[in-house]
Amino acid sequence: MTDLFLRALPLLQQAIVMTLGLGLGAFVLGSIVGMLVALMRNSRLRALRIIAFAYVSIFRGTPLLVQILLIYFGLPYYGIALSPIPAALLALTLFSASYLSEIFRSGINSVDPGQWEAAESMSMGYWTCLRRIILPQAFRIALPPMGSRLIALVKDTSLASTITVMELTRVAEQVGAATFRYMEMFLMVGAIYWFINQLLTILQTWLEGRLTRHMR
Repeated sequence: MTDLFLRALPLLQQAIVMTLGLGLGAFVLGSIVGMLVALMRNSRLRALRIIAFAYVSIFRGTPLLVQILLIYFGLPYYGIALSPIPAALLALTLFSASYLSEIFRSGINSVDPGQWEAAESMSMGYWTCLRRIILPQAFRIALPPMGSRLIALVKDTSLASTITVMELTRVAEQVGAATFRYMEMFLMVGAIYWFINQLLTILQTWLEGRLTRHMR
């Protein structure tokens, strides 16, 4: 297996960068979109709540693979052609945002409603209260499921191989086809995924400790 690893190493190095880029990029963009959707779900305007609910329902209720294929192969029918990497990033972002929005919404709703009332009694505006009081507490509550979502998202990047993105799974397929050593290549790539996700788990645990230290 060592000789196969050395042979595939240049491709694996590029694939790791691509996998991390897609995963972390989709997580950051998905967090932004997800927070907006979460705020829409909690809005007093019924139209915004309906739009946000429909978005979450569609993207959580359909397979990510179908979404990737629709964006990559379906959008050109309407004159919107995306190359493989932007198409994969867009699909992963929209998919992750639907889950993150529910994580953020549950975190926001877990904060004691009395804190909203206290902020209003001090003439603090909605956005100021949200930024300075509610979101810091909601983030601490939402951190564990956010970490789990990031780990799942890194694994979900493997589906980008279906539209020829050269991430880890695609490299394993190509090297396996060239050498007929599929078992070794996929075991190797599985170990790389595991190692990446272990690092993310350690980072999540460290952040949780930092943010909840004063609560112990």
